[in-house]
Amino acid sequence: MTEQVLVTGGTGFIAQHCMLALFEAGYRVKTTVRSHSREAEVRANLKTGGAEPGELLSFAVANLDSDDGWAEAASGCTYAFHGASPTPSGNQVTEEDWVRPAVDGNLRVLRAACDAGLKRVVLTSAFGAIGAGHEPLGRPFVETDWSDLDGNIAPYQKSKTLAERASWDFIAREGGGLELAAINPTMVLGPALGADYSHSIRTIKEMLDGQPGYPKIRTCVVDVRDVADLHLRAMRDPAANGERFLATTGKSMLLADIAKVLKEGMGAAGQRVSTKSLPSLLIRSMALTNPAMKALVPLLDSDLDASGEKAQRLLGWAPRPREEAILASGESLVRLGLVKAEA
Repeated sequence: MTEQVLVTGGTGFIAQHCMLALFEAGYRVKTTVRSHSREAEVRANLKTGGAEPGELLSFAVANLDSDDGWAEAASGCTYAFHGASPTPSGNQVTEEDWVRPAVDGNLRVLRAACDAGLKRVVLTSAFGAIGAGHEPLGRPFVETDWSDLDGNIAPYQKSKTLAERASWDFIAREGGGLELAAINPTMVLGPALGADYSHSIRTIKEMLDGQPGYPKIRTCVVDVRDVADLHLRAMRDPAANGERFLATTGKSMLLADIAKVLKEGMGAAGQRVSTKSLPSLLIRSMALTNPAMKALVPLLDSDLDASGEKAQRLLGWAPRPREEAILASGESLVRLGLVKAEA
């Protein structure tokens, strides 16, 4: 029988593209949702992505904050992709609201994977576990870097760092024969599959909707289809065991430069796009009363450049150009009717 892969957080942007890659490669998929009421949405989004898996896709109800359902979710699976975690689009109030579900959720999945005899878990971590809280390094970030928890670090980045560290500690202490690999994506762009999209895609939508300017932050980007491909490679390649992989393509770029790609490549849909960088002093002053701006302050005037060389060298990963990822995001939002095609 075809091997089955557990993909946690089935309503997620990366998770759904991972499912598309798994179906294309011939695997069965079991995915977790917080409620069975989300099943139709997941199937509709997969259909948008070109897959109608039918009985090759099954669902299990499991939440990060409870042990219930995880044993059933892992049962019958050979591998797992675990990316379910609180994101900046959530309703977190305190730092603990970010950290505890992320750490506990990772440990629940790993324990269930151990108990069910899975071969390997591929953890969807984040660049936020590598490049946050640092003074300028003068070089691209690489997989041996970890975010500095004593630095100026936002709760989301802290949660991803602590959750990934807890995962590696679990494998070392009580993982038995379970293998682990981690994927650390930079800003994930690419085709949205429905109206419930990631916070990174929301940035593209805000640009297309006419946001007047952007903080001076330099970030790398990567296409979600390439992130999914890297998960698949990390699942199957023996060389990936025990390794972290940055998922990123090309050099870092200002948010205003991302906007410029949209403006120049999106035709009528790009007419409202501003290509201005906002003064950092303005962002800092706005942060005094605006929580969303406050979250950006640790990143102002920073260069979050990162290298994807390890994944390319070790796993043969070949990501798309960053411009293709940016335009695919914008084009999908127009195609889904989530932004207007004309100004």
